[in-house]
This record gives sequence, structure tokens and C-alpha cells, in this order.
Amino acid sequence: MTAQSPHADSDAPPQELALTVGCAFEVDAGQAVEAVMQVAPRPQPGVRMHRETWETPVEHYGYIDLYGNRCERLTFPPGHSRIAYEAELLLASPADAIEPGTPETPVGALPDEVLSFVMPSRFCLPDELGHEAWQRFGHLTPGWGRVQAIVDVVHDHLEFVPRSSNPWTTAADAYRAGQGVCRDYAHLAITFCRALNIPARYVFGYLPEIGVPPTGELVDFAAWFEVYLDGRWHTFDARNNTPRIGRVVVGRGRDAVDVALMTSFGPLTLTGFHVFAGEPSARAEPAAVAPR
Repeated sequence: MTAQSPHADSDAPPQELALTVGCAFEVDAGQAVEAVMQVAPRPQPGVRMHRETWETPVEHYGYIDLYGNRCERLTFPPGHSRIAYEAELLLASPADAIEPGTPETPVGALPDEVLSFVMPSRFCLPDELGHEAWQRFGHLTPGWGRVQAIVDVVHDHLEFVPRSSNPWTTAADAYRAGQGVCRDYAHLAITFCRALNIPARYVFGYLPEIGVPPTGELVDFAAWFEVYLDGRWHTFDARNNTPRIGRVVVGRGRDAVDVALMTSFGPLTLTGFHVFAGEPSARAEPAAVAPR
């Protein structure tokens, strides 16, 4: 990426990082509504769960979806409900890995399970933006550098504007509008990668402000993406375009439709929402769950 991590040192062993992450939702329902939530960290190597708690007014249970993400099923009762989740984690290697020079994997050598991440999906449209992708990036040497060039272009092309997109905004829509939120940055970069036959998948999770200047923005879930290069998945972030410390993956999928943080099978009104992610010493309860 464009800058080295403040914790990066090739001669030093990775430093473990303790984090507290979580969120709270407040919703109103006119009737009982079934829902699925994805807010718990995804099981993966290098992330150790010390403790997690759910605060809900109803019974709930978890399952693992076809992408390996943790999902929670519950039924919101009529009226007002508050759902809260919190987890204490230990990350073995918290800094983004920067590996310039990593080559692409030829399509013919891609594993079968990776091929779906080259195909179009609901929000990522390599067939629609393919000409643009090849015009901009087709002449570049395949590999890490070409993916980073895509990240640089997307980061500069889109202006981050809260609430500038909606649940139906595609990568092509964001490209034409020239603005979006973090999921639009990820969708557009994924689309350009797939148009060049580079497998790319959508990721969302918790992203604390560690080792970077504070933005002053309210903490929210973050979206980034991963690219399959030289037989492994690698992290890229078109929204921030700088190495970060403490990413906690909640969900991975083809695009945002596979990892919605809440899917309701009936009408719900979101009246409050709060997200937190940081080192335990910095943990502070909000005065109230702020309406969005």
C-alpha cells in the first residue's frame, strides 16, 4: 500500500494486540420479525476470543453460513428492542501485511473455489466496467503493483460522502457518481480486479483507529477487500489506502449482499446504532445510542 505501518518491522516479531469490539442496535417493529445478524468476529487463525456477550430481549442461536461467517438468528418482538454485542479478542498479527512484488495467479491455476470471485455479482459488475478496467490497468505488470494501482485510482476517484449511496448502489453507480461510502470503494476496486481476471472478495468488520491520526468521525463498521495473488488472499483497502492495525473480520463474501450486518424478513425501523473498536483501555460507553 502507500505507506508503511507504524508497527511494521521486518526484523521484529509481530506484537499481539488486545481489542474490545462490539455494537448496539435499537429497532422498532410493528409485529414479530425474523432476522439474521452478522456482527460477531469470524473464526480464523491468529484471532483468539477471550470473551463475548450478547444482550438481547429474546432467544437467539448462531450458525456458520456457506462463506464461513458467523450468523445469529433471532425474532424481534413487536415494539422497541435493543440488541448489543461485545467481544474481547487477542490478535496475533494485527498489522496489515505489505508484500510488493507478489505475482498474480493465472486463471488456469486458480482453485475451483476461487473462481466465483472472478465472476460478476450483484454489486460488482466487471462486465459493465471491463472496458474501463482494461483501458486504465491492462498495460500494467500483473501482480501486487497492478492491484495497488487500482486501489490508488479508486481512492482518488471517489469522494467519501456519508449516506451518498443506498442499499441498491452498484460499483458502476458509484463510479459514475464519483462518491460513496466504504462499501462503494470496496465494490469498485473489486469490480476492476475481477475485470482483469484477478479474484477479489468483499470483507467487512471492525477497524480501530490505532497508529493513525483520529478522524473525528463516528466509529462504524468498515469495508475493505481481499485479492487472491500467488496462491493466497491479501488485504487491500481502497477507502483508507494506508496500512492499518487491528482489522477484525466479521464477514467475507462476493459483495455486501453476502455479509449484511442485519437482514430482516419483515419491516424494522432502525432508531439507534453504535459501533466501537479499540484497545480495552480506550473503551468507553456512549451516553446513548445515537440515531442515524
